[in-house]
Amino acid sequence: MEVTLDGINPATTRALLLACVTLLFSLHLCRWLWQRPGSGPPGPFAWPLIGNAAQLGSAPHMYFARMAKKYGPVFQIKLGSRAVVVLNGDYIRQALIKQGPEFAGRPDFTSFQYISGGSSFAFGTVTTWWKAQRRAAHSAVRMFSTGNPHTRKIFEHHIISEVREVLRLFVGKTQAHGFFQPMAYLVVSTANIMSAVCFGKRYSYEDEEFRQVVGRNDQFTQTVGAGSIVDVMPWLQYFPNPIKTIYENFKTLNREFDQFIRDKVTQHRKSIQSSIIKDVTDALIVALERITEKREEAQGKDYVVSAVGDIFGASQDTLSTALHWIFLILVKYPELQVRLQQEVDKVVDRSRIPSVEDQPRLPYVMAFIYEVMRFTSFVPLTIPHSTTADTTIMGYSIPKHTVVFINQWSVNHDPAVWSHPETFDPERFLDEDGVLDKDLANGVLIFSLGKRRCIGEELSKLHLFLFTSLLVHQCHIAADPDRPPKLDYNYGLTLKPHSFSVAVALRDNMTQLDAAVGQASS
Repeated sequence: MEVTLDGINPATTRALLLACVTLLFSLHLCRWLWQRPGSGPPGPFAWPLIGNAAQLGSAPHMYFARMAKKYGPVFQIKLGSRAVVVLNGDYIRQALIKQGPEFAGRPDFTSFQYISGGSSFAFGTVTTWWKAQRRAAHSAVRMFSTGNPHTRKIFEHHIISEVREVLRLFVGKTQAHGFFQPMAYLVVSTANIMSAVCFGKRYSYEDEEFRQVVGRNDQFTQTVGAGSIVDVMPWLQYFPNPIKTIYENFKTLNREFDQFIRDKVTQHRKSIQSSIIKDVTDALIVALERITEKREEAQGKDYVVSAVGDIFGASQDTLSTALHWIFLILVKYPELQVRLQQEVDKVVDRSRIPSVEDQPRLPYVMAFIYEVMRFTSFVPLTIPHSTTADTTIMGYSIPKHTVVFINQWSVNHDPAVWSHPETFDPERFLDEDGVLDKDLANGVLIFSLGKRRCIGEELSKLHLFLFTSLLVHQCHIAADPDRPPKLDYNYGLTLKPHSFSVAVALRDNMTQLDAAVGQASS
């Protein structure tokens, strides 16, 4: 038997070399097939079984931005065995507005089926009934932002009342402990405002049931965010591993959240008077039950419960995340906090508190809010879309049912649109006369576009304006000098800042705030 110096049979050596060459050739062939002209968008090499999942890292939106520089604004990756088209920059508007119907679908992800029993309009497929359901929900939400002066004032009162409560809590925490972490309280505060809007009721900060309900949002947004492993590799749920545990916890939290919402809707149905709309749930009961009874496809499911769940869940998570960033940036850049206080004092003075009517006269406050949204891009990617038909974009063929990721971060950090996009600068939204540039402000992408645009956008902006203007009018926020704040975050459907500590001091007493709450209550 012939043996080489290293003791390996030549036939074995040749077989190993042939296997390696064959493997390399196969990999290059796969890559060529993946990227060849006419077959769809180009993209990075995808590994067997996992695709590009391992490359996403802890900030998928940043990975997508890097890939866009290499492959162009429309490219393709694989997650597990699924092809995913990623849209960046101007092609987001092209897809969601100019080709809206073709890109308005939702993927058949497993996690989506557990949300509101599969009847959620936020996660559901576009149908004639879906459109009617969405219109009714949009109308109910609009009542409390731009649609009705009386109900808008109710919303304003909810915010004023909650700001008073949370400031008392923050000042007490500061007096007792010095610096404290505000995040958990901001979550409950925001949820309380949305609870008051949706259910006509707020909860104590110590209410354990309510804290459990709103405290589950982190896990929810990590599970349904673009790039979530539980949806692109669903087979992982069928044997013991960390993904299976995530699935089970996700199903449990959805059941508990659904029951919480269902109980509220049941209570409202018992007490509702159609001539008096007290909150969003009342408005949805009246609107949805009127159209549900006329549609055969809507029978058998409680669409009021799913609509209320979508509005309450999505809005309070998005808004609490935005407030986390506002607090963080106010202490990270204290000179901006002073500038905000100066504008609010000049327009409102110290004899009263800011109101909705002050918004046009507070352009720097609005510029600050838009810059928070742009700079942080705290909703970096939308809930995943899918194509509803065979289509094309940028000359590439996109088959029906293709998963589509919308990289909103790429729009908000495009250097062709924003000068020095990595610098926080509210002034970019003001013209030379100090007037808010509405066209530039409308270019910030947080609430998506087209048929899937967030129905709570105007309500959210109104909430952020009132909360921010009341906050800087009433108090001063300082960072812990021993733990300087950083702009780090955890990725999910929203980008949540890492923990940071603050101290809160009142600028005056809360006389005007107390008076405003008392006057509205009477």
